[in-house]
Amino acid sequence: MSAVASRALLENTHNLSQKSLIIFDWDGTLMDSIGLIVDSMHIAGETHGFKTTDKAVQDIIGLSLTIGIDILYPKATAAQKQAIEHSYAEYYVANSKYTPFFAPIEPMLRTLQQQGKKLAVATGKKRAGLERVLQASNSQHYFAMTRCADESGSKPDPQMLIDILNATQLPIAQAVFVGDSIYDIQMANKLGMTSIAVNYGTASSTELAAEQPTYQVDTAQQLITLLGAGS
Repeated sequence: MSAVASRALLENTHNLSQKSLIIFDWDGTLMDSIGLIVDSMHIAGETHGFKTTDKAVQDIIGLSLTIGIDILYPKATAAQKQAIEHSYAEYYVANSKYTPFFAPIEPMLRTLQQQGKKLAVATGKKRAGLERVLQASNSQHYFAMTRCADESGSKPDPQMLIDILNATQLPIAQAVFVGDSIYDIQMANKLGMTSIAVNYGTASSTELAAEQPTYQVDTAQQLITLLGAGS
């Protein structure tokens, strides 16, 4: 990182220091799971006679699984889509032990919690899927609130963020949302919520920049610096 970029991150850290609530997307933002999602969708689709591309799968990450399958396989019947969803879940669950947090993320969560920040998750996962990975990663205790697509609707619908704000009784001005997909940034923008786009997940830096996030970082370490959670 250049000296200019480092200085800009530090200045922006000051701008975020007053935020009380930090809401994270899960896949591709906290957890290094993009590769498994892509593999699971390829295997599920091909099991039932349908093919797609890596880029097409990456482009639906962040949406609910049902909507993502509708987009990827528009010619599939309702029964075939349901079978694809079942096969996807079966493969993903069997292999989810191979999806760790990005290396610096858990220390960041611990530091932010120690700073008195409220942490939350807004994810396209279903509740059962999120509970499974929370338990597997032993990370439930970091989050004051979590919200899923089968409870509040798929991104970019901002209902998940509204639910979290209501539950924590904090205003939008006190919150920041961190995500790696265009749907994450679209969701935050619908509420006028401060957003941080991370370029290390599913969408490219160009795709994310087009959605006009408040901040944008290239690496998890830059995210930690921006949030003021460095060691």
